[in-house]
Amino acid sequence: MRHVRLYVNTRQDLLLRTRCVKTAMLLPRLKRRRWKTLILQVFATLLLLLLLASSLRWKDRDVDDTCPVDPPNLTGPVNVNLQEAPVLGDVSMDHLDVTFGGYWRPPNCTARHKVAVLVPYRDRREHLHIFLNHIHPILKRQLLDYGVYVIEQYGDEPMFWKGLLYNVGFTEVLKNRSYDCFVFHDVDLLLEDDRNKYSCSSSPRHLSVAIDKFNYTLPYKQLFGGVTLLSASHYQTLNGYSNLYCGWGGADDDMYLRLFHKKLKITRPDKTVARYKMMRHDQTKLNPYRFSLLKTSQDRYGHDGLNNLHDMDYQVVSVHQYHLYTHIAVFVATRKIQATNRLVTNSTD
Repeated sequence: MRHVRLYVNTRQDLLLRTRCVKTAMLLPRLKRRRWKTLILQVFATLLLLLLLASSLRWKDRDVDDTCPVDPPNLTGPVNVNLQEAPVLGDVSMDHLDVTFGGYWRPPNCTARHKVAVLVPYRDRREHLHIFLNHIHPILKRQLLDYGVYVIEQYGDEPMFWKGLLYNVGFTEVLKNRSYDCFVFHDVDLLLEDDRNKYSCSSSPRHLSVAIDKFNYTLPYKQLFGGVTLLSASHYQTLNGYSNLYCGWGGADDDMYLRLFHKKLKITRPDKTVARYKMMRHDQTKLNPYRFSLLKTSQDRYGHDGLNNLHDMDYQVVSVHQYHLYTHIAVFVATRKIQATNRLVTNSTD
């Protein structure tokens, strides 16, 4: 019996030892599995937290970083000083935050619009200084990412070619910067209310609805000139301005006809905010071909504008960045253009 008991005890000891050995061998594996599971859980948690934080950052950016639709610093009516042209150096000192070339963007939010202000210009230096002093504070308060471009006509040509200058300016500007909105702005018009926003919508927009020279009334419904807004895509769709109008009259009416033929609806702000003062100047010579050209507007707009600039007698003399604006000097020699005008006139007689 004793031998049997010893045998049984020995066998039980062996079984127990075997189990202990197996358990000892399994423990590291179990520990490793648990560590792997724990590491995976921690990694998954961290990944989830990162995704959540990223989502919150984008949400905060949409809410906080984009400038408000209605900028809080707008003042409404603006004081317009026409008494004395400021010295440009003094104007620059008032706008040290403007980057050379006339560029500015809001420092604390992302602008909703990138806007290029195109100003055709010739022989009106006092007007230009007054305009620059007036326009920069307004554009800043409207929280626009903007640039001001002055397109100056050089040469002995007595007539002013506004449409051609706009087309050259539009083309030159897009060579170096991208804008979604373009303001076409006469240099002699000064905005009286900063709630008249210089930002594009889904439709072409006529801003200078009420000018003091016209007793703050719209002279006629078909007017699309003075200060206008067009998106880059709309301007390209319209083929820009006609290159054939010189002097006073016709270019703006031709643009209205282009909008009409392309079925683009013009919108206007309320005349209570769309108010401008016009700086006094000598009347530009009338365009002798304006009526004949208007008669052929529908036939011409497909091949008279941006797409035939290369046929025009002009040369970009220089592009220079001054503090408050980028200056684009354009030499205009118009013999070819005037010959085209005569051909158009003869064909409509």
